[in-house]
Amino acid sequence: MADTKTPYTYADAGVSIDAGNALVKAIAPLAKATARPGATSELGGFGGFFDLRAAGYADPLLVAANDGVGTKLKLAIDFDRHDQVGIDLVAMCVNDLIVQGAEPLFFLDYFATGKLENGVAERVVAGIAEGCKQAGCALIGGETAEMPGMYGPGDYDLAGFCVGAVERGEQLTGDKVAKGDVLIGLASSGVHSNGYSLVRKLAADKGWKLGTPAPFDSDRLLIDALIEPTRIYVRSLLPLIREGLVHGLAHITGGGLLENIPRILPDGAHAHVDADLWEQPQLMAFLQAEGAIEPAEMARTFNCGVGMVLAVAAGDAETVTKRLEEAGESVVTVGEIREGQTGCTVRGSQGTWSAKADWEATHLG
Repeated sequence: MADTKTPYTYADAGVSIDAGNALVKAIAPLAKATARPGATSELGGFGGFFDLRAAGYADPLLVAANDGVGTKLKLAIDFDRHDQVGIDLVAMCVNDLIVQGAEPLFFLDYFATGKLENGVAERVVAGIAEGCKQAGCALIGGETAEMPGMYGPGDYDLAGFCVGAVERGEQLTGDKVAKGDVLIGLASSGVHSNGYSLVRKLAADKGWKLGTPAPFDSDRLLIDALIEPTRIYVRSLLPLIREGLVHGLAHITGGGLLENIPRILPDGAHAHVDADLWEQPQLMAFLQAEGAIEPAEMARTFNCGVGMVLAVAAGDAETVTKRLEEAGESVVTVGEIREGQTGCTVRGSQGTWSAKADWEATHLG
């Protein structure tokens, strides 16, 4: 009796090898555009090479970081905003490297989805390439995984991996941070990539119409204000770090100002942050008002308008501020380092962040 079984293919299971190959071909020019000294490999191999000597390092320490974008991706997916979440992916990694004093050298991405959609992956990777260019690192490889049944229709997830280098002895460990250091804040571009589970809950519970102008900015749609990509601070900070003008750096991510600043403090140093010293961004005020969020909760959930905090010697604060402003940053003094149990206190006066009375919140690291 003849065998009448129908032959199966990978495509029958929902995976298109041809689509994957087409994607690699489409994104190859994007990766090539991020080339920098030391990056020598082409996409398509089993791994990417990087030549540290060609990058100009003599005795480097390697520093590695990985991260994702979190539930901000749901907003990107639901509102067809795929073009800039790749910048977020890069930013979350490279900003974590620069706080160690490391120059980001190369980046690899992981894109996972149930089914490759025409153009979506290319738009995401184009954003990744743009983030790499902003950070000065090379996109030397990555992985695209098509996994039917693992993700809902249209859903995808991202992970990023970045390696940087710093010459031995020049790394930032926080050991130089000392009593009397000034805390300088660099403005964020928005919510960045943390706190979006709360943002999305507010949007659902309050019935926000994200496709309409923002209540605090009639020139922008609310979705565009919420999806603004994370600012990349590498190019502004790297020269100052190499000149020894920075004692410590804190990337303000999950945990906010309260929990991130203590991560760079030595024993006996306490960070005092005064929220009266800068104006609360309209977006942050909107989120706080909509959720009736207490100031202390704001300080441990969102960046509150400050995406990066520097600890610098008081005598260098004016020079550092001027240099950062010349590099295009919005800069404000946010506090100082004092003696005390290692940790951070954020305080504000009545009216600051809509507080009904003077307030403060403390986290001990």
